[in-house]
Parts: sequence; structure tokens; C-alpha cells
Amino acid sequence: MDSVPLCAEGLMMKTQIKGLILCFSIATLFITAKEGISADPSALSVSGSVLSKNKCKFQTKASALDYGNLDPASSVDVTAVTTLGFVCNGSTPSATFLMTQDNGLNATGPGNNRMQHTSILTEFLPYSLALSPSSATVPKGLTQTLTVTGTVNFVDYQSATFGSYSDTVVITITP
Repeated sequence: MDSVPLCAEGLMMKTQIKGLILCFSIATLFITAKEGISADPSALSVSGSVLSKNKCKFQTKASALDYGNLDPASSVDVTAVTTLGFVCNGSTPSATFLMTQDNGLNATGPGNNRMQHTSILTEFLPYSLALSPSSATVPKGLTQTLTVTGTVNFVDYQSATFGSYSDTVVITITP
């Protein structure tokens, strides 16, 4: 004779029928309870970060890029250059870094840097920045130089309101 799950074999006939009914009732209760459960799922975000074996740091904590006097009579783009020193250290012989910049305090979008007039806060002067090198692999422990080149195009300052303009850009080195 086949057994029903949760029932013991070798019982007397009367006991077998009662056991079969009991097992059937338990199975029905389990199926009914399982179908009546409503699920309330929850999402679990899993993340982690592997730390770099290297760390690059700027030796220069602040710097200035000064365009000087922008003369609308000159009809030329004005370029200014400054440098920042940095060094990479760590447990490997070399480090690969990446330089990034934010868009400054007055940008209209990514890559649309603008200096703001220092007294007429509704006046802006667009400019661009380039970082060189923006990424490289360098030997550890040796001072490296980041060159920051900025340009103000003549078409942007030829009819700008006279006065001083400024902005602040944060340059980040990773790792």
C-alpha cells in the first residue's frame, strides 16, 4: 500500500483511513494557506568598493588662472595657463590616475563654464578649460605636473559688460 505524505505505514485499516483524512486535511490547509499569502517584496541594493593600492594627491592645494585684461579692441581669443603639482604613492611601482573638473559655480551645463561679474550678478562670461594630462600611468613617488589651460573666446567678451569676472572650479584626481 502506498503511503500519503505525513502518514505512518502499517496502521490498522480504521487508523489508516483517519490518518489519510488527517493528512489530506493538513495538505489542503497548507495549499490553501500558501495560495492566500500575498507577497510584499523588498529590493536590496548590494554594493562594495575595492580600494586602490595607490593614492594620488595634489601638492598645490589652490591655484589661480588669470586671463588678465580682455581688450575688445584686440579681436583675439585669450588663453591663460597654470600648473598644479601632484604625486602618486602606493604599494605598486606605478599608478594610473584620472583628472576631472566640475563645471564651476556658474555653469549652464556640462562643459559650459562661466565666470560671473563681481558686482552685476546677472552678467556672465563663458570660458573653457582643458586639463593635460587628464589621465596617465606614472611612476610612484615622482612629482608630476598638471597643466590647466583656459580660453575666453573673443566673440564672448567683445560685447561683455566691463568689469571683473570670476569663478571657482574644483579639479579632482583619482585615485
